[in-house]
Amino acid sequence: MENEIDFIFYFDKDWFSGCEITKSFKDASLTEVIDGLLDGTSINYIFLDKRIILTNNNAVFTELPIGYFGDTIKDEEEIKMPTAKQKQFEKRIVGSSGIVYSVGKENKRSSKKVFTVSGIIRDSKTGKPIESMTVFVAGIGANTLTGTDGFYTLNLPSGYYILELSSLSYGKDKKQIIVYGDGILNLNIQEVVEQLDEVLIESNRDDNIKKVAVGVTKIDVEGIKNIPLVLGERDILKVATTMPGIKTAGEGALGYSVRGGKVDQNLILFDNALLYNPSHFFGVFSAINPFVTDDVDIYKGSIPAEFGGRLSSVIDIKTKEANMKKFSGEGNIGPITGNLTFETPIVKDKISVMAGVRATYSDWILKAISEESVKNSSASFYDAVLKYDHKIDNKNTLQATGYMSRDEFSISSDSTYAYANQLASIKWGHQFNDKNRLSVRLANSNYKFNIINEGNFNRNFDYGFSINETQLKLLANYNHSKIHKFTYGIGSKLYNIQPGYIKPLGNESDIERKSLDKEKGLESAVFLSDLFSVNEKLQLDAGLRYSVYTALGESSQNIYNPDAPRSEESVIYTKFYKNNEVVKSYGGLELRLSGRYYLSSSMSLKLGYNNTIQYSHLLSTNTTASPVDSWKLSDLNIEPQRADQFSLGLFKNFKEDQYEASVEGYYKNMKNLLDFKVGANLTLNENIETELLSGDGKAYGVEFLIKKKKGRLNGWLGYSYSRTLVKLDSKFLTDKVNNGEYFPANQDRPHDLSLISNYRITKRYSVSFNFNYQSGRPVTYPVGKYYYSGNEQVLYSDRNKHRIPDYYRLDLGINIEGDHRNEKLAHSFWNVSIYNLLGRNNPYSVYFVNEKGRIKGYKSSIFSVPIPTITYNFKF
Repeated sequence: MENEIDFIFYFDKDWFSGCEITKSFKDASLTEVIDGLLDGTSINYIFLDKRIILTNNNAVFTELPIGYFGDTIKDEEEIKMPTAKQKQFEKRIVGSSGIVYSVGKENKRSSKKVFTVSGIIRDSKTGKPIESMTVFVAGIGANTLTGTDGFYTLNLPSGYYILELSSLSYGKDKKQIIVYGDGILNLNIQEVVEQLDEVLIESNRDDNIKKVAVGVTKIDVEGIKNIPLVLGERDILKVATTMPGIKTAGEGALGYSVRGGKVDQNLILFDNALLYNPSHFFGVFSAINPFVTDDVDIYKGSIPAEFGGRLSSVIDIKTKEANMKKFSGEGNIGPITGNLTFETPIVKDKISVMAGVRATYSDWILKAISEESVKNSSASFYDAVLKYDHKIDNKNTLQATGYMSRDEFSISSDSTYAYANQLASIKWGHQFNDKNRLSVRLANSNYKFNIINEGNFNRNFDYGFSINETQLKLLANYNHSKIHKFTYGIGSKLYNIQPGYIKPLGNESDIERKSLDKEKGLESAVFLSDLFSVNEKLQLDAGLRYSVYTALGESSQNIYNPDAPRSEESVIYTKFYKNNEVVKSYGGLELRLSGRYYLSSSMSLKLGYNNTIQYSHLLSTNTTASPVDSWKLSDLNIEPQRADQFSLGLFKNFKEDQYEASVEGYYKNMKNLLDFKVGANLTLNENIETELLSGDGKAYGVEFLIKKKKGRLNGWLGYSYSRTLVKLDSKFLTDKVNNGEYFPANQDRPHDLSLISNYRITKRYSVSFNFNYQSGRPVTYPVGKYYYSGNEQVLYSDRNKHRIPDYYRLDLGINIEGDHRNEKLAHSFWNVSIYNLLGRNNPYSVYFVNEKGRIKGYKSSIFSVPIPTITYNFKF
């Protein structure tokens, strides 16, 4: 511009670092051009003869306002600047530095008195957002807390202020600011390097009292390193099962039961993409790498309105934001697995990448065993994560995550079993202003299972199934005021399922090729929730979610005689649907409501209500999940599952937050639960609905939890008493189970107790132990025999009338940390543990066989002897 006009600009080039402005003007004055170029920036300007002076944030006043000195001047000492102006020019040094931050752009023509200051607070070393940091403005008492993304917002008049920042991990800090107008102030805070007492679960002070949601568990990923686990493997989801209300079906079993729900009723999200099978090696290991994981939130009571499609819980797993400052990494070496994760900046403070790989090398152990039946076995698995983080500018971020896992094993057989997860997600976040944020999320999930049999050349086959889903979701946040904070959005997902296939392997195989018709469905939803502060004591979170599901062709659907049990004989006719033709639609309004009321500063009462709808179903003939299980979508003959849950909880902190206690109760009604007829055949069954029974369920219980969070001795004790009952009733006698009365579901285990404790001997040495007790799982026993048509038959008890023996286990661990010198190539951590110290032979299942006319029962277990392990962990 200086080449075109007779003016010279004066400014600091650093003000425009990273700023790119491209605009065009026609028939515009010089003032209009400069105003247009500087619009949206914090830069002001003033004309002085042939000079144009730019200023950052503040405006230059060429004359004082009328009445500035009053009508008359009585005494020179009475001439004083207004308080706000005086504060701006005070020379005070506070906090860790004397830096004064300027916010916003001063507008001489504006009559606005209060301005909005917002931004993100990050860790100065890693660049990761800091959650739940208190931001307090000294002098006027304004305060707020940063959210999960480190975001904060304050409403302040123009002037000079001191921001006081504080949190448990980062201590206290102060920042000087001058507010000229609306603006963004991003801050970097250094973590306090101090040896703290161990905090195993939930490190955010008073969150258990303050937060509105009831029935929420937060896992401290870093804290679980001291918990002794099977084969030394740090396992996030296994730690979750030590919390009340979250159980496994048994040792070494796949899936999790949350408040009486089935294993398919949990929505497990990994960076917004659904993870269908979160386990390795039939549940012995988790498929979640702890070194790439940042937060794990488990919603078992108050499920946010943005989540849907499952009845019981949401397990929301978020990966770390990769280190944007320097190269770093973490890993471990154990007897069975190895793990290595690294983070590195590509463009410092702007682009970073994280990669993590975990794999097993267990085959060498199997080969070393002298037993021939085991020596020829094989077992392997791996999982890998790749994460990309990009801070485009102050208002735009981009994150992309890729994940894959695979298991392959053959135990004393000619068949090789394999299953795999593949996930990909991308998230773009945009901050419109201090009150409005939007994120767009696209995710794809694929899960498949197959069996390869190559033991007999004329019976070789490949059997398998797969499920794929793609989801697009728009999520927005609107911080209307301190009273109302809205979350709203829309989402849609497309299901594609290959229910099953079998094909011959090799030219000599006699296996007939067969493939079931593919299934397709579209699930969409719109949602809105409001975090509403009624007064200082009462806060509500009310949400609505309307979901609709459509089963789509190409498919064929049987129409059955309503006056006869479903069977191939009762089919009236078969209706065919073209590609993408609507087969059947379901939907409904889902209400999500929770509330928190302060009984005192250290105690609160919470309540919650959820009604949920699930349009997909897991089909299994086993009492526990296995990779052979397949998924089925709701269609013309299978209705979606529905549930209503009521929750009530009392939360209390003691002795300056050293202790935390809670008691929660819940009651849940469930409808359209699927179960199976006796002797059901689910493998490659074209009319699978003829083998299914639909019924109602109810679950209720009470959960107790007490934690000690500070001191040398810390940990938690959790206990729950719960029941889960199912009723399979019908007007047809053949479709009734236990005469249509309620009976214990497969996942019904009334008593569940866990004690997790860690004692720090010194800053480097600690001892930890676990104790876990559970009631035995329901089972159906043979109780007699009878003769029919001259043949001997086995008489079984009512379904799930008996139970396998109770389960209990004690684990012990010794933790040895390396010295705490800062200047080290890597910081190390050793864990020596003994899993099942008492050698308890806990039965995983009980089964019966007919041997020469006699019925014999057998118990099978996974780990019946103590399992010692030693694991080396390192961090650099």
